[in-house]
Amino acid sequence: MVNLGDGVVCDLCGEHKDSGILRLGFFASPSSQDAGCSEVESEMKGKNKEMHSQLSASNSSTAIGFDQRMLLHSEVQMKSHPHPERSDRLRAIAASLATAGLFPGRCYPISAREITREELQMVHSLEHIQDVELTSHIFSSYFTPDTYANEHSACAARLAAGLCADLASTIFSGRVKNGFAMVRPPGHHAGVREAMGFCLHNNAAVAALAAQAAGAKKVLIVDWDVHHGNGTQEIFDQNKSVLYISLHRHEGGKFYPGTGSANEVGRNGAEGSCVNIPWSRGGVGDNDYIFAFQNLVLPIATEFAPDFTIISAGFDAARGDPLGCCDVTPAGYSRMTDMLYTLTGGKLLVILEGGYNLRSISSSATSVIKVLLGEGPGSELGNIAPSRAGLQTVLEVMKIQMNFWPSLGSSYAKLQSQWGAYCNTRKQIKKRQRTEPPIWWKWGRKRLLYHILVRRLHVKSKGKPSLHSS
Repeated sequence: MVNLGDGVVCDLCGEHKDSGILRLGFFASPSSQDAGCSEVESEMKGKNKEMHSQLSASNSSTAIGFDQRMLLHSEVQMKSHPHPERSDRLRAIAASLATAGLFPGRCYPISAREITREELQMVHSLEHIQDVELTSHIFSSYFTPDTYANEHSACAARLAAGLCADLASTIFSGRVKNGFAMVRPPGHHAGVREAMGFCLHNNAAVAALAAQAAGAKKVLIVDWDVHHGNGTQEIFDQNKSVLYISLHRHEGGKFYPGTGSANEVGRNGAEGSCVNIPWSRGGVGDNDYIFAFQNLVLPIATEFAPDFTIISAGFDAARGDPLGCCDVTPAGYSRMTDMLYTLTGGKLLVILEGGYNLRSISSSATSVIKVLLGEGPGSELGNIAPSRAGLQTVLEVMKIQMNFWPSLGSSYAKLQSQWGAYCNTRKQIKKRQRTEPPIWWKWGRKRLLYHILVRRLHVKSKGKPSLHSS
């Protein structure tokens, strides 16, 4: 792995430098040197040969957008630790898809093109576009301390945006059913006038406007990246035809980029077009995300009734990600994809955003693409029990968004009673804990009293005159 320097193990992923993840994806062993690689390769080749006899890319309903030139975008300046947003992210996903026989194989490739300046101006200011273009003449540059560029970055950003635009119009026109944009640099932090958070052009915003140019009246963007998509929100927070829903770590504005509180709902007549679900802590897992989908994302999206759905799919809320520190599994991502799949008759575009653990990002992306291909997400949903913090966040968002989405009213009353019962149970437990000492304390106290009494009796008996004394 080119990003490891002299180290044997990746600082970000914990991957052994010879683990084979860039050749076999997440199917490779994470620790031992090429352990089991040949067995995995031969086994997957057999499966893929059988699959290719039944399927061909020409009749696939799922398109993949990818171009090798996006791998050239990299940080030139050598540092002690690799930059999280690096080309190995795409390599690991591509290796996983190839090993699984999905791409090339069951998915249809679309040809890449660079987005035009006119298309970008629908989203970004001319000054921003020119600033990004300028980097093509500079060996190494930075927009912010963490957002780098080299001489290939502007081209990579144009390719990423062009692929997303073409996928959106191709899906909406019905030429393919759905698609996955395997692109970089990511985009959801890029605002009207600035690049930040590793992002240069806003790919999701470009795709949404391309879908509308192709005939979509209303577009839904669901952003499950662990960081709030401040750029996407800024671009659309005055646009009633685009609904932006984001689930992200917020922690009272202490988590990057600090935006995305529940009170940010849109403005200037477009209130309700932004729905922020801001987690109050790290470690959030499948149950909280799916609970939020059931009680907020799907009811609001259904009432909005979009013609086209875009997922800003950052996989940095995945288990093992060094930046997100959350606990969403590949099964959780596939379940969320499945829940959004039927909203617009399967017209769904998934755009890669963040995700910095190579194993997590590649396994999660593969699970999502399998759902796009029509494979079920696995076991049926049972009774999803959220964490206390998760339930509290959902209730807070509901209370605000009920003003714009009346369908939330009945669910809010039901969840409030659930919250009340939860709080009462917690109070009773705490009261019991205060009034009833634990059994070990009772035994300890009795033993202490016993020893005190025995000691006193012993002292008293010593002080009495003996019957046999002279």
